[in-house]
Amino acid sequence: MTILLLVISIVLFISLVIVHEYGHFITARRNGVEVEEFGIFFPPALYKKKTKDGWVFSINALPLGGFVKLKGEHDSDTAKGSYGAASVWSKTKILVAGVTFNLITALVMFTILALIGMPKLLPNQFTVKSDTTTSSQKLIAGYIEPDSPAAKAGLKNSDQIVEIQQQGYTPVLIDSKEKLPQLTKAMAGKQVKLFYKRGGYDNNAVIKLRSQAEVEASRKTSNPKGYLGIAPSEVVVQRSTWSAPVVAVGLTAQITELTFKGLGHALHGLGSIIAGTASGNKEARQNGQADASSQVSGPVGIVVILKQSSTLGIVFVLFIIAVISLTLAIMNILPIPALDGGRLFLMLSTRAVKKPLNAKQEELINAAGFFTLIGLIILVTMVDVKRFF
Repeated sequence: MTILLLVISIVLFISLVIVHEYGHFITARRNGVEVEEFGIFFPPALYKKKTKDGWVFSINALPLGGFVKLKGEHDSDTAKGSYGAASVWSKTKILVAGVTFNLITALVMFTILALIGMPKLLPNQFTVKSDTTTSSQKLIAGYIEPDSPAAKAGLKNSDQIVEIQQQGYTPVLIDSKEKLPQLTKAMAGKQVKLFYKRGGYDNNAVIKLRSQAEVEASRKTSNPKGYLGIAPSEVVVQRSTWSAPVVAVGLTAQITELTFKGLGHALHGLGSIIAGTASGNKEARQNGQADASSQVSGPVGIVVILKQSSTLGIVFVLFIIAVISLTLAIMNILPIPALDGGRLFLMLSTRAVKKPLNAKQEELINAAGFFTLIGLIILVTMVDVKRFF
């Protein structure tokens, strides 16, 4: 079940790229601009097919995004049907279309989730209190203490904890995060059977709990231990009815604010990395790397996050996909060369000062932005590999 959900997660993530590029594609065609190629991922090409309408559909090797290649993409182009010959308003619509499609996708998904059950993952997650029903659906292992009885028995983060049974007694249902530590304390030093679910499948493990003396002694040190070694976490779900669209908008605003705060921390960390490297200050470089890596993830990090969310069920997968869709919208509208926001900023600013760029100047600016982004993706991917593996 977990593998199936992971596959669904990856397919949905790829769909976000397609949705974004389709926004550019359909808007360009409706504004009289010819599309030359619709590409999923970046070249080199793995598959290409020319359609009857004259544009090429391609699937490429590098899973770093997608693209829509338009006829005459430089502002200096004037040929009929080219992007350059389109009006400023048409160009603006084409450039913001991908962002708009991702934003709409996120809003629709948040609305549906609010109706069927929205995971509560933020401490002060936005809701309309008068129209919100909160319920605790399951108890999971939020953290497994290394070398603990639970870790030795093979328990993993996000396993759903169901029941615990002391030898010779009836299994006891664990229906709150307070109940697990109470029961393990009462059963200290005993052999127990823990019933749990992983990926939708029932499992159990025979575990010898730590003794009370061992736990009490550890609490006088800098490394306190638990009887079982699991820090439980409740999966809380919030449901709305008429206010679902309002919740979607409020949550979108909340996550947007958090995203910008995260970007601020990431940029601060990146600055520390550069300064530390230039000055030879190893501590500053390491602190900057930790600060930056805690706020951003590359392709590897996204797959790991999707894998982790897939263990919690389809609702969590949909929530993460909605957040990624919103993040794609936010990142692409930023005035970064080679991204939609950067191209929009470049076009509007050159129009404002009435000094249009020629094709070569435009290519140099976008190429610089593109290779900087690729460099950052490679850096983040290396950090992700180190962090997760």
